Amino acid sequence: MSESVFIDQAICLLDQEVEALIQGRTIAIIARMFIDPGRQFALCPTNDSTLPLPLERYYNANLKQIAVNNAVKINSERVLIKVWAKCELCQVLDDTEPLDILSKYTIWSTEALKEILLQHHYIFLAYLRVYELDELIEVSITSTSQFIPLSQSTTVIEPKPVLNDRTFAQRKRQLEKLEPPLHNELEELQSAIASLAISQPAAKQLDDDIKVFLGWSSDKPKNSLDLDLPWIHKIAEVGNSSDGHTFEKLVRRGLLKLGFTGSGLNPDAMGGAGGMDFYAEQPYPIVGECKATKTEKVPDGTPAQLLKIGMNHLGKFKYDNSIKLIVAAGELNFYASRTATENQMNVISPETLQKLVELQAHYKNSINLLELKQCLQQAPFGLAEDKINTYIDKVEQSIRLRSHIVQLVKNYLENSGIESAGVESLHGAYFGSHPPQPIKTPEMHEILIELSSPLTGYLGRIKGSDWKSDRFYFLRDLPMN
Repeated sequence: MSESVFIDQAICLLDQEVEALIQGRTIAIIARMFIDPGRQFALCPTNDSTLPLPLERYYNANLKQIAVNNAVKINSERVLIKVWAKCELCQVLDDTEPLDILSKYTIWSTEALKEILLQHHYIFLAYLRVYELDELIEVSITSTSQFIPLSQSTTVIEPKPVLNDRTFAQRKRQLEKLEPPLHNELEELQSAIASLAISQPAAKQLDDDIKVFLGWSSDKPKNSLDLDLPWIHKIAEVGNSSDGHTFEKLVRRGLLKLGFTGSGLNPDAMGGAGGMDFYAEQPYPIVGECKATKTEKVPDGTPAQLLKIGMNHLGKFKYDNSIKLIVAAGELNFYASRTATENQMNVISPETLQKLVELQAHYKNSINLLELKQCLQQAPFGLAEDKINTYIDKVEQSIRLRSHIVQLVKNYLENSGIESAGVESLHGAYFGSHPPQPIKTPEMHEILIELSSPLTGYLGRIKGSDWKSDRFYFLRDLPMN
């Protein structure tokens, strides 16, 4: 839509319905009469209603916790609204339709749909493409008509759709065909966390991700900052100071961030259990020492202390079967290096630990602790900077590959004008896309499956009869920080 749009009327809908349209939970309304496709109007929220059922029975469960924030109430008769819509399709439905499936794709309960049909014999289901307004429009509600005139008309120069073209077309097709929804469990989860998302950033991030995966939102993910980054960025700084106690706490917090657990990782403790600076029990035992210093070399006493305290507190068997890690600033002297190497201890700098934790913060679960274990168990021991940095490079390369494949799927579908594509077509396009590395078709399919998991939600998957007939479509970008 490139031409300017003149808006001089509004359709009156319940607050919950307008908010559901804004949030992308639905793309349809039940109108009182047939709405001509192409008709354009503002969306006016109102509390006035003659519903055939109480609200709690009229709407689906996933609408009960919805936060109504699209309108600013001036008084009982005047509101400020911020969205408008264009009718893309209007269907006349009767009782031959599968109302249970229609309910799952809309906001109304099956009971409500049956009651509406019982009273009116038909349902006018209007598909609305919703757009944001540049400026709020003040509306006076003095009529009980569904459409009301605007005393303050407006012209929209550059329409700003709530859902992008691809997402809306996909939602419209699903609703028209009334195919059974694929992710009922995720819709229930989103409903359960909706109220938490208002005040808790972590819940909001999950809520946003689920909405994108379900197609309720087409927002591009922002490189949102992890709330832990402020203290993560202090690991190297404090490690290169004389504040040993604070450094120990930051190291323990860093290990918790990476996914380690255990009583010896309490970040608020003044010292580790039994004198150990840190001890993790899961997913595998790891015991270690911290050494913060400004300028001095790390003495032999640091690895010797880890050996002595670790053996005394854990016993020989548990100690021998634990990963040994020293996080120390400064260069190891000759004796410290020899003791660490001969006793299979890994020594890394605060900067390297910070890089690991930062990567985990920017790309959640990117650090595979079992792969990290293999890295830490392999020689060389002593100074382990090179092998840890090699592992970090491997993780970053893996993320870069997946980001490239997500962008490939997006571009391939847009250029082809199709809604989904098979792995063989995508694999063929991969080699003309300046790929970061060569991969075979089965390997690409495994990555596509990973990216289309509900836990990641970068792509969507239409399962075929075998792996070669699976089809994939784009949901959201995987940006590189």
